[in-house]
Amino acid sequence: MKRRVLFLCTGNSARSVLAEATLRAWAGHRFEVFSAGSQPTGTVNPFALGQLAAEGIATAGLRSKSWDEFATVDAAPMDLVVTVCDSAAAETCPIVFGDFLRAHWGLPDPAVVEGNDEDKREAFRQAHRIVKARLQALLALPAEAWDDHATLKESLDRIGFVQPDDEGSVDG
Repeated sequence: MKRRVLFLCTGNSARSVLAEATLRAWAGHRFEVFSAGSQPTGTVNPFALGQLAAEGIATAGLRSKSWDEFATVDAAPMDLVVTVCDSAAAETCPIVFGDFLRAHWGLPDPAVVEGNDEDKREAFRQAHRIVKARLQALLALPAEAWDDHATLKESLDRIGFVQPDDEGSVDG
């Protein structure tokens, strides 16, 4: 059974797109993956696309979209909704309601980093390292974990604090 996962942030141009494309590339056979934003920018950040391409992850079809697309009565239900906004930086995270598991995997928004292009590329590389480490932790959960929602919720919440240990540990 494919689990439906939605990654949510504010603009749906960077973090949630990195998570969507990476999980789809790594485990599209296990998950149906989407991303959206509460206030979508309307375009995917070119540095996000560049980071994904540098890792060999497909970017075709990625777009910045509103979570409204997933809130209609005829929208397919989600199994898991993960917010990736950075509440530590006083960023407003979307609040979602529905019959699905919720987890928060906050990380700083690389799209707000100022500086030259190399500084921006580094911010996206670092954000993607965190995303990849957390997705590897998600993929390491046994399939039967989805049968016990309370235990799964605890595991998903812990994943929100996973950080990459070193370069070698998060390559996928």
